[in-house]
Amino acid sequence: MLTVWYDTQGPAEQVLRFGDLPTPEPGAGEVRVRVTRSGINPGDTKKRRGWLGSAMPFPRVIPHSDGAGVVDKVGAGVDSARIGERVWVFGAQSYRAFGTAAQFTVVPAGQAVPLPETVGDDVGACLGIPGITAHRAVFGDGPVRDSTVLVHGVLGGVGSMAAHLARWGGATVIGTVRHRADIAHAHSRGVERVVALDSPDPAGEIRAHAPSGIDRIIEVAFSDNVDLDAAVAKNHTVIAAYGTGEDRPGFPFWPMLFDNITIRLLGSDDFPPEAKQQAATDLTTAAADGALSIAIDDPLPLDQAVRAHDLVDGGTRTRILLAIPD
Repeated sequence: MLTVWYDTQGPAEQVLRFGDLPTPEPGAGEVRVRVTRSGINPGDTKKRRGWLGSAMPFPRVIPHSDGAGVVDKVGAGVDSARIGERVWVFGAQSYRAFGTAAQFTVVPAGQAVPLPETVGDDVGACLGIPGITAHRAVFGDGPVRDSTVLVHGVLGGVGSMAAHLARWGGATVIGTVRHRADIAHAHSRGVERVVALDSPDPAGEIRAHAPSGIDRIIEVAFSDNVDLDAAVAKNHTVIAAYGTGEDRPGFPFWPMLFDNITIRLLGSDDFPPEAKQQAATDLTTAAADGALSIAIDDPLPLDQAVRAHDLVDGGTRTRILLAIPD
């Protein structure tokens, strides 16, 4: 099969290889997916770079955890009726060596989720890491209907998905962007209430949208925003954080203590299995409902994986996919 892989960590142009490797076979409880789209996330390129001192988890890695395609073979214990089923894939390279940057990938059957006919492969390949992270950030403590949710970084992959899921779940959503010039961009992505962090008084603007305070905060930059978060929180607010600028952030302990604030930290690879499955179910339903608006670049060919990784490392605001050849 045609694939992209790396045997050592480093810059994309130095370590990514394109060529032929043996086609994998599904084991018991697994399915093999003929991949049509491979989704690339910052976590994929961080693994390739050795971010935070991480080492090679396997001697050879085919990158990318997310994708979409068609089940073409099943292992023992899996219903053969699944052959020919369109699916989206998550966790293909989570604690596994071989991900979706290949013509075929093998995953546990539950990680190949049926994809409705009304949802395209491009969208399906975008649902995994950002969608499951966003779902846990929004719904990790239960339903959000009739609550007010503040989503920082609403133009990002996780933030955008979180805003749409929260609205789909019945919440009032307030999004933030870094600069006032980005407000119109956020409006075009379907976020009605947007506050720029470089405005003179972002806390006041957020409070104007939510006079009683925020119920849940989806946080991409905990160390940068925690003082603002404390200023707009109320009693029993939850801050669900999946990113930070500083490795050892400080925060205003006493004001947050008196508000009984919960800080929930989210590491997507290790969410409980039942949480991932519920996220997969809800994401599929939300996508079929047309509730998710995802900005996706035209897919790049598999042999342009280096360019694709460089775009992700450069901080693109659109989702980057690889089109996998037949």
